[in-house]
Amino acid sequence: MRRLSNSVVSRRSAVMGTAATLLLASALCVFAQFRSDTRLVVLHASVTDRKGKLITNLDRNAFRVFENGQPQDVKIFRREDVPVSLGILVDDSGSMSEKLPRVAAAARAMVEASNPQDEVFIVNFNDEAYLDVPFTNDINKMQQGLDRIDARGGTAMRDAIDMSITYMKKQAKMDKKVLMVITDGNDNASTATLEQVVQRADKTDTLVYAIGLFSEEEKHEASKARRALNELTTATGGLALYPKDVNDVKAQALEIAHDIRNQYTIAYTPHMQALDGTYRQIKVTVNAPGKPSVRTRSGYYATPDSQTKTTAALARPAQP
Repeated sequence: MRRLSNSVVSRRSAVMGTAATLLLASALCVFAQFRSDTRLVVLHASVTDRKGKLITNLDRNAFRVFENGQPQDVKIFRREDVPVSLGILVDDSGSMSEKLPRVAAAARAMVEASNPQDEVFIVNFNDEAYLDVPFTNDINKMQQGLDRIDARGGTAMRDAIDMSITYMKKQAKMDKKVLMVITDGNDNASTATLEQVVQRADKTDTLVYAIGLFSEEEKHEASKARRALNELTTATGGLALYPKDVNDVKAQALEIAHDIRNQYTIAYTPHMQALDGTYRQIKVTVNAPGKPSVRTRSGYYATPDSQTKTTAALARPAQP
């Protein structure tokens, strides 16, 4: 290896010093615009046409954001495939026995179709929830965890989601957090209520997606389970899908992976900065041909522990 001369080292050090100074000045500019005491409400929004196809080429001017009916100023707008902290929650209650091989294959396919920088953990749940695989990006470790899942017991889905939110709050490295739940039945074993889980997901800005493998033979239970998944995913900005056959679960897992990677990140500083514990309703509209639909979280609780951002990672100028 060629050894650098002192003069080259000196010149390189000078260049690096200048670059560091410029970088620091840029960072100070960012924090001048977004002070540490200014909250940013961050939204991850999916936009679809009338056929449900994602629209990914809109600019900032197409969007309007409202909080409690009042228009808000968008501070940050990005169209990027950002890495996420992803939790895959697999129902392994007794009724899932014959479905688990296809579900495991779908979970793996989803991870393989996701951003390579994602970190993933796997939880299985029956009467209780278990962390099978802590955060990793090693596909072989994920597969080993999926292979260990065996079907037995009841369905504690809400407890599994609650546990996963707690785990992500402590361990997640990525700013964007997502849970994907695969289940085939109504929750019959949780201590956490649906309202509690929805509130915790709201406060931590966690998107929840779900695939419901419900039997037509148990329409009453399936109807209750569907309502719960719809409420949870709608509140957080996720999506619930219901394949008619377990053979379709892989395609729908890939659809969810595609949705996660093609969202808009929008952040605004709410006009009402008070942390008074009230629920603030959010609405995002898009002005574009074909009257597209926007899916994002429906609101947030203005509490000190709500997941609002002040980080430099988000504090970049809005894209045009």
